[in-house]
Amino acid sequence: MSWTPPPRIVATDVFTAMPDALRKHGVVSEWSRANKGGEPIDCFIEGPCFDPDGNLYIVDIPHGRIFQITPALEWRAIAAYDGEPNGLAWHPQHRLIIADYKNGVLKLDPAEGEVRPLLARRNSERFKGVNDLIVARNGDIYFTDQGQTGLHDPTGRVFRLCADGRLDCLIGNGPSPNGLVLDAKEKVLFVAMTRDNSVWRLPLLPDGSTSKVGRFAQFYGISGPDGLTIDTDGNLFVAHASLGAVFVLNAHGEGIAKIESCAGRTITNVTFGGPRKQTLFITDSSSGSVLCAQWDTPGL
Repeated sequence: MSWTPPPRIVATDVFTAMPDALRKHGVVSEWSRANKGGEPIDCFIEGPCFDPDGNLYIVDIPHGRIFQITPALEWRAIAAYDGEPNGLAWHPQHRLIIADYKNGVLKLDPAEGEVRPLLARRNSERFKGVNDLIVARNGDIYFTDQGQTGLHDPTGRVFRLCADGRLDCLIGNGPSPNGLVLDAKEKVLFVAMTRDNSVWRLPLLPDGSTSKVGRFAQFYGISGPDGLTIDTDGNLFVAHASLGAVFVLNAHGEGIAKIESCAGRTITNVTFGGPRKQTLFITDSSSGSVLCAQWDTPGL
């Protein structure tokens, strides 16, 4: 059954948009040939992430760029390299860590501006195409290896890179694993399965494995869930890449709100920020805009 939006609708505003001078007008990249039918894409932003000083970072996938947006809304390119950065997270040791489709898991100190490898391969093999990542409280890194997987090829993977260097493959049968987030106790991992148009729930067991993986929520549309975040009440926020909204589900998977885009329909990611962590920051990749909305409870 398709998920039906609840009656509560939350409005958004444009927080900031990429300045025209930074857009790559008329440029056809390898990424746009594979994902946008060869059309020139001036930018495709994703991966919103805050540092402890309140700076917002986003990626520009097709042009291999990472931007810092200051609290004064000044945009600055802090890195440009031969890659396709997709997800970002802040790590206490490695600073910014990057899920890069071409190069694996990378790291970047914003003060230095040099992108370095953190995990480029597994058992001497390249990844299919790393998509997104998060950091647990103990420093473990969870990331998705999406590639071009889907219902036709459900071989996408979800990995955990432990703080001691061990790499665990939690699942290997995902149809397009994308965004992911841990619950408050870090005993459950939620993973957006874009081409399955769903969110999976992965219980994490004491021995490091997972069991009884299930479909937590089902959606509809031509794309599917992308980025995820969660609040202190356990509500899950699901950015949908074709429905122009972030859908909010309670801890039981029931829809409680729909946060509607005031810009385009390609809503790719969402994170909490602001002084009380009650502001949602949402990327609309189709317009190169970061949207914002207020929520009742803080982000986790």
